[in-house]
Amino acid sequence: MTIEADFESLTPEVLLNGVEKALGINLTGLTSPLPSYINRVYELESEDGDRYIAKFFRPGRWSLKALIDEQNFVQDCFEDEIPVIPPVILTNGKAISEVNGIYFCVMPKKFGREIEINNDDDYRRLGTLLGRIHIAGCKRKAEDRVELHPLKSTRFDVDYLLKNFIPEDFRNIFSSTCNNIIDISTGLFEKVNSMRIHGDCHQKNILFRPDEGMMIIDFDDMMTGPAVQDLWLLLPDHANKARNEINLILSGYETFREFDDLELRLIEPLRAMRMIYYLAWCAKQANDYRFKNTFPQWGSVGFWNNEITDLTNQLHVIKQHLNI
Repeated sequence: MTIEADFESLTPEVLLNGVEKALGINLTGLTSPLPSYINRVYELESEDGDRYIAKFFRPGRWSLKALIDEQNFVQDCFEDEIPVIPPVILTNGKAISEVNGIYFCVMPKKFGREIEINNDDDYRRLGTLLGRIHIAGCKRKAEDRVELHPLKSTRFDVDYLLKNFIPEDFRNIFSSTCNNIIDISTGLFEKVNSMRIHGDCHQKNILFRPDEGMMIIDFDDMMTGPAVQDLWLLLPDHANKARNEINLILSGYETFREFDDLELRLIEPLRAMRMIYYLAWCAKQANDYRFKNTFPQWGSVGFWNNEITDLTNQLHVIKQHLNI
């Protein structure tokens, strides 16, 4: 069943009152919405002129324990002097509060621009940042977050899509393609170590701040999984065409943490798993009015035809990558 969006009650008055109570300060009337499909995110301002970002989490997506797992990871990174933005501790003594049954957190606004990767040193610095993050990731477990594995997260996503969204004419080809991806990928995950990872570590989630350098943001999709998941999203192309960039990232990464080169076999299977994950991620908000207006063709016959073609092509890439 699709998770119904329940943000209708989150009026400016409701969210302002909720955040004011949580912070214990007075806010101005500024409620500037920021881009976010899955959550609701607003820039707010205190009467003293301080700017805050309030993130209201989509109801039903994460349990409170899962949200605490995210905040714990960010805090562990912060304590290791990794450039992240930890949430404000609220008047309840915690980093999370709720209003009208919707959980939210508040962070100070930090300015920065999306990082540009222009040279070899940029890739090395990215590797250094990820190596430090993964050291923090090994400090404790995230029992209530997604475990990135073909037989767990991907199997769940495929079954969810087949049950609720795939048109009858596409069910067999979608099922067989995804099952083939899962079957090939599963053996590659044997003896691969998992830890807390960012999970969505692409270029837009890394900011550059003058005089401070790189800052990683948006741990909303943090999960348990292999280290290479946080590396491959930064590559400019498929693994066989990005060997130089892989080596550069790893040269920075391994100044802080050893990397198991066997994980490089996972890059193309992980790409397919992310394609499936993204379909399920979209499906869970398919009834949201913002999503419908932004992606009016989502779920159409033409849409599924294109998506299944892309998955089939990626399956071919996996087989080439693994010499199957």
